[in-house]
Amino acid sequence: MADSPSHHLIYGTCTDFVTGESVVDTDDERYRQKLARFLVDEKGYAKNELTMRQTIETLFSKQFVTSKIDVGVSLDGRCFMILRYGPGSLVTRERSAIAAARVLKDSYQIPLAVVTNGEDAEILDTYNGKILAQGLEAIPSRDEAKKMIETLEFKPFVDEKRRERELRIMNAFDIEICCLGGPCALPDAPEG
Repeated sequence: MADSPSHHLIYGTCTDFVTGESVVDTDDERYRQKLARFLVDEKGYAKNELTMRQTIETLFSKQFVTSKIDVGVSLDGRCFMILRYGPGSLVTRERSAIAAARVLKDSYQIPLAVVTNGEDAEILDTYNGKILAQGLEAIPSRDEAKKMIETLEFKPFVDEKRRERELRIMNAFDIEICCLGGPCALPDAPEG
C-alpha cells in the first residue's frame, strides 16, 4: 500500500475498464470499475457510450469543490444518464446528483441521474427530483434506454440564477471532509 496523506486507502494503480488509462486504485475506484463493467457486460452499453470521470468545479464562499460525475451514459450522441457513486446512504446524494445532471451539459439538462453505493441504486428524474426506480437491476439496459430516449426531454437549462443555485448545491453537498476535519487539500497544492 502506498504511503499517502489521503484519507483513502491507496493500493497502487489499476487500469480503467473503459478508457484503458492508469488510475489510482482505491476501494471507491474498485466500485466504479465494477459499475462500468456492469453497464457494459450486463446492461449492454458499448464502452464508447460511457464517459468516465467528468468533473464540475465550483467556488463559493472561498470553498473550492470538484464534483465528480463517475459515468455519463450516451446514446445517439446525447448523454441521457449520469451515475454518481458514493459509499453509504443514497438519499444524501440525491440532490447533488440532480444538480450535476442539470448543469453538466451547456446545451441541455441530462434527464436521468443514478446515485449508487455499488450495492444499491436509485434512478432519479432530474426534472422533478422523483425516484423512478430502485436497485442496480433497475438501471435501464441499452435496449430499454433506446426505447426510453424517444420520450425523454433534453431541455436547455438556461436560467442563470437557477444554474448558479444548482452549482451552489453541488458545492455544499460535495465538499470532502478528511479525517482531520478540514477540506481535502489539492494534490501538490501549497496548502497541502
